[in-house]
Amino acid sequence: MPTLSVPGAELCYESAGPASAPALLLLPAGIATLRMWDAQVDALAEEHLVVRYDPRGFGGTRHDEAVPFANHADAVALLDHLGIEAATVIGASRGGRLALDTALAAPDRVRGVATVGSVPGGTPDQPLTDEEQRSFDEIEAIDLTQDAARYLRLEAEVWAVGFGRSAADVDPRFLQRARELNALNIGHVHDDGTVLPLEPPACERLGDIRSPALVIVGEHDLSEELAAHDHLLAKLPDATGVRIAGTAHLPSVERPEEFTRVLLDWLREHAL
Repeated sequence: MPTLSVPGAELCYESAGPASAPALLLLPAGIATLRMWDAQVDALAEEHLVVRYDPRGFGGTRHDEAVPFANHADAVALLDHLGIEAATVIGASRGGRLALDTALAAPDRVRGVATVGSVPGGTPDQPLTDEEQRSFDEIEAIDLTQDAARYLRLEAEVWAVGFGRSAADVDPRFLQRARELNALNIGHVHDDGTVLPLEPPACERLGDIRSPALVIVGEHDLSEELAAHDHLLAKLPDATGVRIAGTAHLPSVERPEEFTRVLLDWLREHAL
């Protein structure tokens, strides 16, 4: 797999599709890696140059914790490296937050933005429901130094199942895939580094994003992500909202065909 050297890191990335086609930059959720987009790449690459990468602290990317970095700067560096003038940036969860930051930091490099279960950077923490709090208390009770694998497995299950349904309601093949995607990050559980946030934060500047936006959320996602979905629709000037039934935090993995159809329809509608 190719890598890009940036100050303090080697970013692991993949690309597919015609180099002359409109570009898409895919960013993974914090409970996954670039592999979470496997089910979308072939269909997207028929009409686009599809680029995906692991940000620092995830998947195959290596980085020096002592070197401060800005995630949005890494995204732009990858576009520069590949000679991409501008791209539609698509991110799940943490990746969607990065997509919004990139659109604000480098508006001339972003043609469109799609977020999936994402909370914009700088948003004040919202209180969890009692059920959510119990689930995350159970995760946090696990000693990462003693059982990182169990921590990542339970973390993946909580986000993949979501709330308002139980694990018994979820396809076991999807649940296993969610566990596998998060397990790929086991080498980074103590590997945070110093992230330089966008200033002012995205939550204060959503009205400045003039490119088309697609805002997706799963109906069983966490309360904060559901609230953020409504907030993004209210604040982004040109936003389309979609709630995907029967999914939680990973709709692109749980309902890949439906997700891909929604994304392609939006891309075509906006000539992206």
